[in-house]
Amino acid sequence: MSFNPRYNYGKSLKESGWIPRREAKQQDYDRIGFMSGLEVHQQLLTKEKMFCHCPAGIFNHSDDFDAEIIRHMRPTLSELGEYDGTALMEFRTRKEIVYRIKNETACTYEVDDTPPFPLNSEALGIAIEISLLSKLNIVGEVHITRKQYLDGSIPTGFQRTAIIGVEGELAMPKKKIRLIQLSIEEDSCREISDIGHRRIYKTDRLGMPLIETVTYPDFVNPDEVMEGCDYIRFLNRSTGKVRTGMGAGRQDVNVSCRGGSRVEIKGVAHTKWIPELTHNEVFRQWSLLRMRDFLLEKGIDKNNWKASNCEITGNLDFSKELLKTASGKGIKLIAVNLPAFEGCLSWFTQPGKTFKNEISDRLKVIACLEKPNCITSEEIDNPLDDNDLSNVREQLFAKEGDAQLIFAAAAEDIDTALETIEERCIMALEGIPEETRKSLSDGTTIFERVLPGADRMYPDTDTAPIPLEDDYIKKLESQLPEDIIDRYNKLKDWGVPEDVYTYIFSKNLFPLMEEIIGKTGVKPSYLGTFLGHELKFAEGQSKNEGEFNYRILLRLFEFLKEQNYDFALAEVMLKDLMEHPKMEFESILANLKHKKIPREEILARIPFLKQKFAEGKTEIDELKQRNWIMGQLKGQAIGNIDLQELSKEI
Repeated sequence: MSFNPRYNYGKSLKESGWIPRREAKQQDYDRIGFMSGLEVHQQLLTKEKMFCHCPAGIFNHSDDFDAEIIRHMRPTLSELGEYDGTALMEFRTRKEIVYRIKNETACTYEVDDTPPFPLNSEALGIAIEISLLSKLNIVGEVHITRKQYLDGSIPTGFQRTAIIGVEGELAMPKKKIRLIQLSIEEDSCREISDIGHRRIYKTDRLGMPLIETVTYPDFVNPDEVMEGCDYIRFLNRSTGKVRTGMGAGRQDVNVSCRGGSRVEIKGVAHTKWIPELTHNEVFRQWSLLRMRDFLLEKGIDKNNWKASNCEITGNLDFSKELLKTASGKGIKLIAVNLPAFEGCLSWFTQPGKTFKNEISDRLKVIACLEKPNCITSEEIDNPLDDNDLSNVREQLFAKEGDAQLIFAAAAEDIDTALETIEERCIMALEGIPEETRKSLSDGTTIFERVLPGADRMYPDTDTAPIPLEDDYIKKLESQLPEDIIDRYNKLKDWGVPEDVYTYIFSKNLFPLMEEIIGKTGVKPSYLGTFLGHELKFAEGQSKNEGEFNYRILLRLFEFLKEQNYDFALAEVMLKDLMEHPKMEFESILANLKHKKIPREEILARIPFLKQKFAEGKTEIDELKQRNWIMGQLKGQAIGNIDLQELSKEI
């Protein structure tokens, strides 16, 4: 056979039904049945870890470690005589899991050599407070359970977790979101490398107290999902008892479309990624459903469909670098024929990705074949040479309408790779596989692992139930901060621009705002803008690596009031204050060479400047004149007269 079964990429994009997010409207999400829910994880600000006395929050930023522990996955039968699907997948990878340990942050509890200490009472109290803020019903007793963790991120193979509150709701600005539960649990390890059959973790954050807030799938578009996630994070931070910074808050996003399946996008580090991720995921599923229909219209029987393969022999003149490199290393080249799959390997799934990537991702995770790990008969860029493709098709006895894939692997990985390819193609004939996917910063996702089974939790026999007395709950309830929605409404009433709300809530600056307003009388709308614009910008530009104490701003505004300076002087002083937080305010002003000038003296210069602007002009543009005079007086005016008042006087 000498014909070339190249497939039209534009056609597959059109048939996939995909729409760019900037063009998508609510009716598009309604049409495909967009559905999404959240699992928001937040580390708690405690001195010790969850079930031992190791310090929490000490991170190993270097490459040094005191010991390594190596483990391998071995699946076991459940009481019902069944294997967990995730356990089987991990077993097939033949991974060697390596834990790098620092003595100061880990102990024998974390490898299950020591029974757990009692649950950290400080963490429990914080979890209950946040549950109450979330309008959840608090449980009568805390029961610790074990949740299986089969990817190796916890050395024991399970995570201790407990439900604290159930069935609550969040009153967001535009709608209410129902909550399923809030749990307290111990954090997992940090993955630092996953190459071939070796995965390496650091154990410094292992065992740190963490809460997980789980919502119902009530979000109906990507922007709503981000808003809901932000709201939960702001609520957590409003207590002042949670950790902040990279990795302290992470979220898993569950997404599906009508006719699709629940897919969990794991470990989304930034909420701003959520809209693009959820949009691309729901349309990835919609596209794959269109591809399933495309395949079934060909009359394929999924029960009898089977791929065939052969090792490539002969002196083929491969032009592709991957195949040249593989053959040079002595790794075997395996060609696979996919009956009636022509047009599918180039089928659009996500921006920059096709169904080929669905197979390639699984080859990386399950068969441990590093990317690039395969080439297909439908390459869009830099395709296979026609002669090479014809030779491969001849060796596979391919028929018209078939598609081909070539991968390179060591002998011991070939069977797993072949099983993985055939398995994913059969899934394509059935619909959308339930799976966990890893988020990427460009808004796309890659396969991470099979979604864990529903029966992954069981009671922990090492810990006794913890009864929660009513008096204890009432005491915690009495010290709660006000609801985020109430703070939101106050900012709105104050006339604070909405573009600064996210910064104020993310830094938990609202209580400080109220205190500054109460003690100095500064205009709330100005203070909100100062924090959300000036402070945010100054933080981004500051060279001071230490954490800035925001309460210094209270003393700053009190100083300006006492000295009868205009509050706008804070904008000029802020940069020096952030870089030298211990410097006296008078010294900062001296460095800035700022002088106190009477209001009347500044206003007295206006007639002179008007006359100077008008020199040599036959017509006067009043707007340009006012802006020019403001520019001339601004340096003297800041701190001495309100700039809006000055503008009116001009």
